[in-house]
Amino acid sequence: MNLLLPLRAALFGNESTLPKLACVAGEPSGDLLAAPVLSALNQIPDMAGLEVYGIGGPRMQAEGMRSDWPMETLSVRGYVEAIKQLPAILKLRKQLIANLLGEGRPDVYLGIDAPDFNLGVELQLRKAGVPTLHLVSPSIWAWRAGRIQKIAKAVDRMLCIFPFETEIYDRAGIASTYVGHPLASDIPLEPDTNEARQKIVQALNIPNNALDGIVIAVLPGSRGSEIELIAPVFFDTMQLLADRLKGQKLNFIIPVATSRLRAPLEQLLLNTKNNNPDIQIHLLDGMADEVLEASDVVLIASGTATLQAALWKKPMVISYKVPWLTAQIMKRQAYLPYVGLPNILCGEFVVPELLQDDANPEKLANAVQEWLNHPARVTDLKARFTQMHETLRRPTGLLVAQAVAQTIANSRQKRMGG
Repeated sequence: MNLLLPLRAALFGNESTLPKLACVAGEPSGDLLAAPVLSALNQIPDMAGLEVYGIGGPRMQAEGMRSDWPMETLSVRGYVEAIKQLPAILKLRKQLIANLLGEGRPDVYLGIDAPDFNLGVELQLRKAGVPTLHLVSPSIWAWRAGRIQKIAKAVDRMLCIFPFETEIYDRAGIASTYVGHPLASDIPLEPDTNEARQKIVQALNIPNNALDGIVIAVLPGSRGSEIELIAPVFFDTMQLLADRLKGQKLNFIIPVATSRLRAPLEQLLLNTKNNNPDIQIHLLDGMADEVLEASDVVLIASGTATLQAALWKKPMVISYKVPWLTAQIMKRQAYLPYVGLPNILCGEFVVPELLQDDANPEKLANAVQEWLNHPARVTDLKARFTQMHETLRRPTGLLVAQAVAQTIANSRQKRMGG
């Protein structure tokens, strides 16, 4: 006999009152993050028949979600792009809120990242008595610290992917739960560099011994603006390193994040080859994890990929460039001395960050060579990153699913006067 059935009957009654979850993921990273949550919810007996709807991508839909609006409307980056898309975003948010306060009223709302969109939705729903959860804390610890007051009004519980974040919410009197970072579960504790190199050799159709020397992974970003601003500097850095290390077998591998970025990267490669025909630079569609795993050192644009590199236990040089006005705005908002996630998580500069004017080929090449010339420092860094990996490794999907299920149960009991 299933002992959960009486509880389920008390909470959910018949088919017409089956539990409802509304959730919104604003971009592919959120879709990737939320899919394991929905998968785990499908395994919780009390959540059988759960209706999931809102805005999500293909991975969430594959787990049974109904996406009522296109996720692409929300997938914008940068101040200028956001302003252009703002009318469509505001229209969508108004329609969503109206639906969720009407016939589509859920038992709980789960916002996945996308704080500029989701916090506004959560604020309205919470005012109307709908419990709200938010997965992935806005980076209040680095930018826009004043946002904590809005979070306090909008969110019943923050689901944090970094361990230090719960202390911030405790101080602000906001309920929070540390659920770990899903990348830490996806990436093994011990990288297999040789196997990764063989996979890349096969994908590129190059000789088996082609990557026997030094392999430098180069990740200039996944957005057009990043390729425009930072990729040319990275290509100049590669050329400078190739000139300095002529006596060594040196390979640079660039994982191309999306098909639309290949053309500008191919043009930069052509220009570099014209100056140095012997330089070994490989463009590889996707396979960022394999490229990082295969590398000896990483030259990388600031972003989530720096955490991937750290989880693969790789020494790296973090760099970034943004337009001058954006840099001034960010400078005023920031109160941490670092921007790279590995440094933020370790609480100190464990890897160098060369930003804006410091993001030049001479300084970047020097920083890369520092890692190549000091293997003992690399060994110490790997130990530090292993410790960080173990801290971040949690059953994230299951922990979030349990928080959702418990919130639904509490909400139903409260409405029943229990």
